[in-house]
Amino acid sequence: MIDFYYAPTPNGWKISIMLEEISIPYKVIPVNLGKGDQFKPEFLAISPNNRMPAIIDHDGPEGKQISVFESGAILMYLGEKTGKFFPQTSREKTRVLEWLFWQVGGLGPMAGQLSHFVNYAPNFPGDHSYSTARYQNEYDRLLGVMDTVLKDHEYLAGEYSIADMASFPWVLIYKRFGVDLDAFDNLRRWFDTLKKRPAVRKGIDLGKEYKNSKSNQSKESLKMMFGQTADSIKRAAEAKKK
Repeated sequence: MIDFYYAPTPNGWKISIMLEEISIPYKVIPVNLGKGDQFKPEFLAISPNNRMPAIIDHDGPEGKQISVFESGAILMYLGEKTGKFFPQTSREKTRVLEWLFWQVGGLGPMAGQLSHFVNYAPNFPGDHSYSTARYQNEYDRLLGVMDTVLKDHEYLAGEYSIADMASFPWVLIYKRFGVDLDAFDNLRRWFDTLKKRPAVRKGIDLGKEYKNSKSNQSKESLKMMFGQTADSIKRAAEAKKK
C-alpha cells in the first residue's frame, strides 16, 4: 500500500497518473496547501522541503517502509519498483532521464512561475508585466522544444514513459496561459493521445473536490503559500522535534 500525500496540482497529477498506470493500491492523504498542511510536523518528517507530492511505501526495499519526496524521484522509484514505464537498459533509461530532468528543471519551474504571475501576483502590489511576459515566452519556447522532438518520436523518450507523465500536467494547463496548442502540431497530437488514456484521465480527475479556486484566495492562504522564509521553515522544523 502507498500513502499518497496529494493536492490536485500539476506536480500532484504526475504521481496520480503514474499510480493509476501501474495499478498499485494507494491511499490519498489530502494536503491543503492554503491551510498549511505542508508545514505540519508529520508531513515535514517525510518531505523536508515542505512540498507535495510525497509518498510512503509500506512495502519498500527489503519489505521495509520508505518515504519518498520530490515528484521526479517518486516517478523513478515507482518505475523501478514495478518495472513499468522506466526502462532499465542503459540507452533507453538515459533517454527517459533526459526528459524527466528537463521537466523537473525546466518545464515545471517555468510554467509554475508563469502560473504564479497569472493567477496569484495580481493579489500583490506592483507591476508584474515584465515577469509575466518573461515566463510566458519561456513557456512558449519549451512547448516548441517538445513540438520539435515529437516530430520524430511518438513520445518524448521514444516509448511512453514517466517522462511523458511528468510533462503532460504542465501542458494540460495551457489554456489559462492563453496558449494556442494547435500552433504546435506534434505537441497537439501527443497531448491528445495522452489525454485519451484512461489512467491519465483518472489521475487528473483525482481529488477535484480538494482544488482551491481563485475565489478562495485569502490573505492568510496567500501568505501561507508565498510568504515562507528560512526562518519560518526553521521554526516548523523545531516544532517537529517537540
